[in-house]
Amino acid sequence: MRERQRFEVQTVFGHIRGWRFEAPSATAPRVLALHGWLDNSASFLPVAPWLEQCELVAIDQIGHGESDHLPISSDYTALTLTRCGLAVVDALGWDRFSLLGHSLGSVVCSLIAAAVPSRVDRFVAIEALGVLTHPAEQTAERFREALEAAARPRRPLRVFQSLDEAIALRMQVNHLSEPVARLLVERGVDAFEDGFVWSSDQRLTQPTAFRLTEPQALDLIRGIACPTRVILADPPQSYFPDAMRRHRVTQLQSADLHIVDGTHHLHMEDPDTIGPQVAEFLERAAN
Repeated sequence: MRERQRFEVQTVFGHIRGWRFEAPSATAPRVLALHGWLDNSASFLPVAPWLEQCELVAIDQIGHGESDHLPISSDYTALTLTRCGLAVVDALGWDRFSLLGHSLGSVVCSLIAAAVPSRVDRFVAIEALGVLTHPAEQTAERFREALEAAARPRRPLRVFQSLDEAIALRMQVNHLSEPVARLLVERGVDAFEDGFVWSSDQRLTQPTAFRLTEPQALDLIRGIACPTRVILADPPQSYFPDAMRRHRVTQLQSADLHIVDGTHHLHMEDPDTIGPQVAEFLERAAN
């Protein structure tokens, strides 16, 4: 397997860091990989061995992992994350590229694909497609809750006495196996003399002020022009019920749906199944 290289690029959003696997040839597909909420670029290390024929750049999304945090005057929104992802591919000089996303990363990849359809060759969406939505009649209530949360003083960061303590918590909260939790935690903490703290920005846990409605989300999905493979775990997540996710897939111009028995982090827990599905699809983008 190719050795991974540390990746860093300066953008208007700050320094974005992650991992890069160099292209095996000049015609290799270029793939930007975006991880899920409160995860980091280590999310894609288990499937990376199957992507030997691709140039793979897996970033820590802004506010996550080793990437910078947004200034206090800026908000973490799907639009901001989308602009940040586009800033990375622009800094790389990629005119065309493919996308690989998990959970929140799939949300952001969906928006990138809809925003610049002429630049995206292929898209693999794992455990999400399109944005989270909210009923229009609950807009004011959500707006008030978001502003109240933003005004509260920041809580002191929880200090873990050891990595194993942080790993045990992630295993419990996210139902992860120890090796998977370890990968995410090792890149997702800062070390101090007193112990370890999460490196992700606390504001990522605050509610966003606005969400789109479901009809708006569907219109954005219809704007995705590239061939798209959607890989979903069974049973589904509560926020993405089966009827909704299946209906969203029908809105794609070119859809390829795979439902696999597994958990939310199935690409990490079962890379032997998911890795080949991802690779076979993305490698078709080779020039």
